[in-house]
Amino acid sequence: MAQRKHSPYEGVVEIASKLPWWVGVVFAIAAYLGLHGLATYDVTAVAQAGKLGGFVDWNLVQTLAGVGQYLVPFLFLAGAGLSAYGRSRRGASHTTIGPGQGAFNAMSWHQFEALVGEAFRRRGYSVIETGGGGAGGGGDLVLKKAGAIFLVHCKQWRAPRVGVNAVRELNGVMTARGAIGGFALTSGVFTDEAHAFARDVNIELMDGQALRALVRGVRAPARFFRDPLSVMTTGAPFCPVCQTRMVMRKAKNGEHAGTKFWGCPRYPDCRGKRPV
Repeated sequence: MAQRKHSPYEGVVEIASKLPWWVGVVFAIAAYLGLHGLATYDVTAVAQAGKLGGFVDWNLVQTLAGVGQYLVPFLFLAGAGLSAYGRSRRGASHTTIGPGQGAFNAMSWHQFEALVGEAFRRRGYSVIETGGGGAGGGGDLVLKKAGAIFLVHCKQWRAPRVGVNAVRELNGVMTARGAIGGFALTSGVFTDEAHAFARDVNIELMDGQALRALVRGVRAPARFFRDPLSVMTTGAPFCPVCQTRMVMRKAKNGEHAGTKFWGCPRYPDCRGKRPV
């Protein structure tokens, strides 16, 4: 089925909802002031002086500005409201824990990302969750503080040992995005080569001990303890793509019809699968 196209209005709301709520409010105020000034600007004298030329229809411009001075701020405020709601919902569904490595391993990708994001918020960063969840080495969280950008690489949080390649990949993404620093996280340990490389590129490596210190006292997703899906999938493998606990499925058509396999519960966003 073809994916439904989003209107420009939905696009503005979606972008604003991914930003801290107060940024959306600032954009709304700025949009209103700018468009209101344009809508109420008196161009009669300038037009009479012949300075506008014949190629600009200022009546149309001011009509659009008159509508936009209310519409655009409304869209930004709607996005800010969604951002604030999402933040409060994350907080309401959280419970304070101090997980060990076993607890980290039992978390789904989205639960771990939410936990780490909240930990960095408490350190004074603005956090944007990219929802990557893939197997690559890029930034999974984008942090902003005092105008500077930092990236957080979480994808190998279950790995018992992380080598230099993951750190190199994070450094490459940092360079591409203009980030001045980064954090690589794992519940295990980093190799000596990874530590040596990280020291030269302003990447902080956080192993299991540092990770537990980071999230200590932070409210982690309550469903980590009582998610029915995790009960149903006890013993199920993790998705090779996004590291979420998989669920048992049965092929309905094709040459493998009737065959059982492990599928990702995030399908169709993630199409990871494993044989039973």
